[in-house]
Amino acid sequence: MAKKEYDSLCGEVDSIIFKSEETGFCVLMLNSDNDLITVVGELGDVEEGEELSLTGEFTTHAKYGEQFKVVMFERTLPTTTEAIQKYLASGAIAGIGPVIARRLVMEFGDKTLDIIENDPDQLTVVDGITKKKAKKISEDFRSTFAVRSLMSYLSSVSVPVSYGVKAWQRWGDPALEMIKSNPYLLCTYGVDLPFSKADEMASKLDIPQENKNRIKAGIEYVLGENANSGHTCLPLDKLRKLSTEFLGVSDEQFEEVLNEQLDDQNLYCYKKKQRPFIMLRDYYKAEDYIARRLCIMRQLTYDTQIDFSAVIDLEEENNGIRYETIQRQAINLALSKGFLVLTGGPGTGKTTTLNAIISLYQQQCLNVMICAPTGRAAKRISDLTGYEAKTIHRLLEVQYSIGDIPRFKHDEQDPLDCDALIIDEMSMVDSLLFEAVLRAIKINCKLVLVGDSDQLPSVGAGNVLKDIIESGAVSVVTLKEIFRQSRESEIVMNAHKIVNGQPIDYTVKDKDFFFFQRLEYQGLQDLVVSLCKQRLPKAYNLSPINDIQVISPTRQGPSGTVELNKILQKQLNPRMSGKSEIKTPMYTYRAGDKVMQTRNDYQIQWKKQLEDDSTEKGTGIFNGDIGIILSVNSILKTAVINFEGRVAVYSLPMLDNIELAYAVTVHKSQGSEFDVVILTAFGGYDKLYYRNLLYTAVTRARKLLIIVGSSKRVDFMISNDRRTLRYTALKNMLLEMVKEDDDEAAGV
Repeated sequence: MAKKEYDSLCGEVDSIIFKSEETGFCVLMLNSDNDLITVVGELGDVEEGEELSLTGEFTTHAKYGEQFKVVMFERTLPTTTEAIQKYLASGAIAGIGPVIARRLVMEFGDKTLDIIENDPDQLTVVDGITKKKAKKISEDFRSTFAVRSLMSYLSSVSVPVSYGVKAWQRWGDPALEMIKSNPYLLCTYGVDLPFSKADEMASKLDIPQENKNRIKAGIEYVLGENANSGHTCLPLDKLRKLSTEFLGVSDEQFEEVLNEQLDDQNLYCYKKKQRPFIMLRDYYKAEDYIARRLCIMRQLTYDTQIDFSAVIDLEEENNGIRYETIQRQAINLALSKGFLVLTGGPGTGKTTTLNAIISLYQQQCLNVMICAPTGRAAKRISDLTGYEAKTIHRLLEVQYSIGDIPRFKHDEQDPLDCDALIIDEMSMVDSLLFEAVLRAIKINCKLVLVGDSDQLPSVGAGNVLKDIIESGAVSVVTLKEIFRQSRESEIVMNAHKIVNGQPIDYTVKDKDFFFFQRLEYQGLQDLVVSLCKQRLPKAYNLSPINDIQVISPTRQGPSGTVELNKILQKQLNPRMSGKSEIKTPMYTYRAGDKVMQTRNDYQIQWKKQLEDDSTEKGTGIFNGDIGIILSVNSILKTAVINFEGRVAVYSLPMLDNIELAYAVTVHKSQGSEFDVVILTAFGGYDKLYYRNLLYTAVTRARKLLIIVGSSKRVDFMISNDRRTLRYTALKNMLLEMVKEDDDEAAGV
């Protein structure tokens, strides 16, 4: 393939139309040979008056006309007195506004910037500048110049400016020299440059393949990629094989760097049955803390052996409810011990049991807090119980993050004012998030974990609920009996058949379950579109956007979410004259589109209009949050998205973490419930079709479930009881600590 040719453009920044401080994306007018040209791209903290040398291409926008799209750039400080005054007046240097800028240029002319940088004491001759202010102006100028040097360098090696912004936030003035000596620093958490891109930079700098910094970053990259797949650790033999093949280095070179990393405690080794497992520092610290904290709570929350039967009888009488024996056991444990896991499938009475626990806690004058991993899950448990529930991030008050690891307001130094904490949808909670929860509650706080262990594990690394249950460290009550009223639901009955490996009846065509056999992709796609666009809205007065959710086991293929999203968007929100659009490598977005956040972003600012007309402000949009695009600005490359009342503005780079959500994968749907679910089940790789994936998909439907595809594929999923393998250390850590506690108690 021929190498793409780019255009060059030089000129002075005339005006800034839009600039994102977070990503460096800009829209500006460039004065090039007295022509004003619209320039768009990642240009960092560029200011009016700067001179730019740009590489890119001219494009024509349907609405805004010709634009120059920047691929890379170089910048120089202005040299003429007019340009210098304009640059300083723009606010580029803290402490200098239009008035001071004019005075400086009148005094020093085209030497102004040189004096600011190298001889700031001279600035005091200008009215309004003290010696202290002169020093501060010089420091800010040198710092700003360092930022520009960093951005220009990264642009010259084709690294997007957004990574430079993160690097500057992390390392400050020394960032450029640090990166030049070790480009693999850009791969660290908080900057997150792809390893392959750092390798490209390193090759240009003649850094050899066996360089220790490269091997170090490569090992961490392999562990990080596996953490993205759910593993908090990897067996040493597996890590060695993956790393040496990926990096092209010898076992000896791998071992040398690994041992140095272990000695420096950048990585940790944990042995399970004498087999060594390697862990990134954050995951080791998290699972070790969880194990220690749960064991301390286990010691403190011993069963008081008090029988609360009379209290439970009174609760039954007050609410006109009769609790089953197993429910009474759970309620009694919550009161007498206050430390348990409550698990069970749909229709088994988890909510009824939980309502009794909350009510009786409050009657004891305990301050009860309820939370869940996602906004939809929190809203669902709030609707079911009638008590306020928050997301875990909102409860802990997320403040900022380093990479994907958030920092919260509430921790050991500032714990929650909470006597009893209930966490719903616990199967979705990963190791890092659960560590944060435990750090934020007092040691004597009662803790009730509610979840369904047959659902998929968390999107983040870890298998917390399953590990806790299997360790025996916490009392577990499992509800299995399906209540009579729930037996009327085919969704509930089929869910229990699936989890028990029993076949379902495809001939049922009433109540809340339908199956449509489609053995060709075109027929499957046509039916899904027809159900969403016409049949279900007409029959049940449903909104295709708000009430119906298409779910697929896979992203790829004709029945996967990527293809279905494009088809459904074309039918439900088609391109129209006058409707603005933003294009990304995967999708085109327009107002009215249903979208999903695909990665936690703790920095996104949002506003929410409350019922009393006041405005709530906050930060953070999280993996799995679903929203609707309210508007699109094609020239600024921004989209305004409403996430169930939280309205946020997204720049073009931020849209990399957004996908269309007319169709979502089963994994992304976890923790949410939808009035109507249309599940596709046809084709694809066998390893993607297994029992608890199907079970999770089926239990997303609240009122109506429709499966479209092959009955043989559904039967295969029911029979395939393959469990998602996750390498974690938590279960073994808990087992070891529980054994130590039991041995000590027994005097061994």
